[in-house]
Amino acid sequence: MKGLAGKVVLVTGAGRRGGLGEGILRRFAAEGCRLVVSDIGEVSDPSLDEHLGTTNEMEMVAEGLRESGVDVLAVACDVCRPDQVARLVEETLKTFGRVDILVNNAGIGFEMHHLHDLDPEQWQRVVDVNLTGAFLCTQAVSMAMREAGSGGRIINIASQAAKSGFPHMAPYVASKHGLIGLTRSAAIDLAPFAITVNAICPNHVTTKLGEKQNAYFASYSGQTVDEYMDAMRGRIPLRRVGLPEDTASAAAFLASDDAGFITGEALNVSGGEEMH
Repeated sequence: MKGLAGKVVLVTGAGRRGGLGEGILRRFAAEGCRLVVSDIGEVSDPSLDEHLGTTNEMEMVAEGLRESGVDVLAVACDVCRPDQVARLVEETLKTFGRVDILVNNAGIGFEMHHLHDLDPEQWQRVVDVNLTGAFLCTQAVSMAMREAGSGGRIINIASQAAKSGFPHMAPYVASKHGLIGLTRSAAIDLAPFAITVNAICPNHVTTKLGEKQNAYFASYSGQTVDEYMDAMRGRIPLRRVGLPEDTASAAAFLASDDAGFITGEALNVSGGEEMH
């Protein structure tokens, strides 16, 4: 991809082994970028540990990237907290002197409940991370880009759920629809500073979170996981589910010079499952 070598790329929600964030970082590492790995780190509620990127796992991701010969900074950050987002940007600037590309990948999708059984706290948790977190990071990073005066790229990892409804996932679907709205509005506000803002809408990717969703929806539909996955592949024209590399390739393109005249878009990366 043109123009990526040496760029500083910050990816939130990237502290899980085998996750979408790690896949995106690995693609940017292959392009010769300098990387910032961020995830929530330690959380006050131990029951959430299995769903979130802990500090230890985030450091493991960072070390794996360093083995490929690129410069990597790891910073724990709760994207829902403005003070921690500010510190994330400050640490990035202190280490690398700039930030060229932000990938808002932090998100949670493990709250799966019928609308009648959904607790308001569960709703708020999802919206806070998936939508408010993306807003706070976009605001802070774009201000740093504006001050630097050299433009930038902001890429929001949305979902097929940003364009379609799904059962038992009201907060996730609502937050991802909202992320497309944020993408379009921010693209207009930030265009005068040569900052493009786009979103990527993958369909299902079997990460650790994806495995839990597979198990839940297979049970919901009265199928085994294998039967559920076979049915999913049958709905996808290219006959396979998504891989982290698919989304990572789209992110690299949108961050490159080749995409310099693209902004405010929500790109489907779904094997043809989601068409408009």
